[in-house]
Amino acid sequence: MSKKPNIIFTDDEDTFRNIMAKELSRMGYNVVSCASGADTLKNIQERDFDIVILDINMPVMDGIEIIKRVKALDPTTEVIILTGQGTIENAVQAIKLGAYDYVTKPCRLAELHILLQKALEKRQLNKENVHLKRLVKDAQKTPTLIGESAAITAVHKMIEKVAASDAIVLIQGESGTGKELVAQAIHQRSARVNKPCVVVNCATLQEAILESELFGHVKGAFTGAAESRVGLFEVADGGSIFLDEIGELTINTQAKLLRVVQSGEIRRVGDNRIITVDTRIIAATNKNLATEVKNGRFREDLYFRLNVITLSLPALRDRMEDIPALIDYFVTSFCQNKQKKTLLPETMAMMMKYSWPGNVRELRNTIERLIVLTESENISTEDLPENIRNSSSKFNMVEGADGTLSEIEKKHILKVLQERKWNKTLAAEALGISLKTLYNKLKIYHIDL
Repeated sequence: MSKKPNIIFTDDEDTFRNIMAKELSRMGYNVVSCASGADTLKNIQERDFDIVILDINMPVMDGIEIIKRVKALDPTTEVIILTGQGTIENAVQAIKLGAYDYVTKPCRLAELHILLQKALEKRQLNKENVHLKRLVKDAQKTPTLIGESAAITAVHKMIEKVAASDAIVLIQGESGTGKELVAQAIHQRSARVNKPCVVVNCATLQEAILESELFGHVKGAFTGAAESRVGLFEVADGGSIFLDEIGELTINTQAKLLRVVQSGEIRRVGDNRIITVDTRIIAATNKNLATEVKNGRFREDLYFRLNVITLSLPALRDRMEDIPALIDYFVTSFCQNKQKKTLLPETMAMMMKYSWPGNVRELRNTIERLIVLTESENISTEDLPENIRNSSSKFNMVEGADGTLSEIEKKHILKVLQERKWNKTLAAEALGISLKTLYNKLKIYHIDL
């Protein structure tokens, strides 16, 4: 499959059109030559073209009308106008209608080639922008916060208060408590709701890649940068950007983020130009950033900038009364195309006794597993994962000890690890949480293995 750009060259002068088509082909473009506007539109309807080079003075259908129809078919297709000295005003009108630029006839091939490269770069950026905005729109289709406990009601009230402002929000909470859901709720209740809300997981991307993702890059900025790319701060311009796991950023990336927080200015990787963006920052972490600052792992100045409004999410064990409502919601969601299943009372009671170290995410995953694997309409205790079935007996071994739920959870994790001969992967499976969540728990409880 050819990666050459696809170009339509439209001109009613046969000799000129044929010569230019040959020259453009020699320069490395796939060229289709057309003698009329109707032929041009027919080709665009059948294939995807990057650029249309178009004479402004065409019989039957003039260049202005062709531009309107090309842009209606595909707004990202770039149009370059060919014009004579007497039709400059028409060329200016064409640019107002969406044409990229114009060149005068007879045109210089070197000048046209440079113009084509710039137009191709703009088309690529526009296509990426459209694609990213589509992804953002899909990501915004998120459920609401479920529960009526005092803890979650307080979260709802806080969301309503902070949504009305443009202040930076720092969401704190354990993994799986719903930090991204809260960020989406803040955005959807704000004046920025009609603009994108871009989600970035800072923990999953390497430093070099993350910088390019956040701020974009220009062509040739690094090995593999074959085209320029828009950064996510630009995609979210006018909207919000959710920086999840912000505590995982390197000191170097923190410094570059600080510049954006302070000035609203970004620079694409490999570029000296400053781009101003109006993007609200919502950050989240499962770490204690104040402690991270003391340990030299997080910049103090960035922490103070981010810590304008702090919203703390409760762990699921601190709002156990919400578990039945959450279970009902997840069961309904996973049974949309099948008969709804029911948890027997003893099954619900056993789930209410479990500490849910993976929080709402673990509960959701458990319900999905039960819906998929349970053949009966009624879900019994025997259908539950081993770690939940055995939770009562295991916790009985530590319930006699004085201490908080956190201390009980720590002892439970240690017991599961010991039973699995300190194999973290097996322990995480038994606990019903991800390996990453287990590592986070080990850090929180200062368990060194």
